Amino acid sequence: MKNCLFCKIGAGEIPSNKLYEDDTLLAFYDIDPQAPVHFLVIPKQHIGSAAALTEQDAALVGHVFAVIAELCRKLGVEEGGYRIVTNIGADGGQSVPHLHFHVLAGRSLAWPPG
Repeated sequence: MKNCLFCKIGAGEIPSNKLYEDDTLLAFYDIDPQAPVHFLVIPKQHIGSAAALTEQDAALVGHVFAVIAELCRKLGVEEGGYRIVTNIGADGGQSVPHLHFHVLAGRSLAWPPG
């Protein structure tokens, strides 16, 4: 999508602090971290939000969660735990209309969230 911030980051047009990249996904550190470890995982393909996912996206979503698990192992936060969040729409807190997963770790995370 032409004006999508995360499409531009995924395409390398806007720099990011990359943590992981392959042909379909990019993981990078959040510019406004809400925990000691806070990174985002985005598909390079534009998908507006989790509400737009279909059965045809099952492999992509599985890959997202496998990459998150591996990154959390590498970052040493697997044992203490972490939170994976995806927001949908304005009321859900989605500020960029591109599917993305926040991964937060490194501190106790309160429940329920804000």
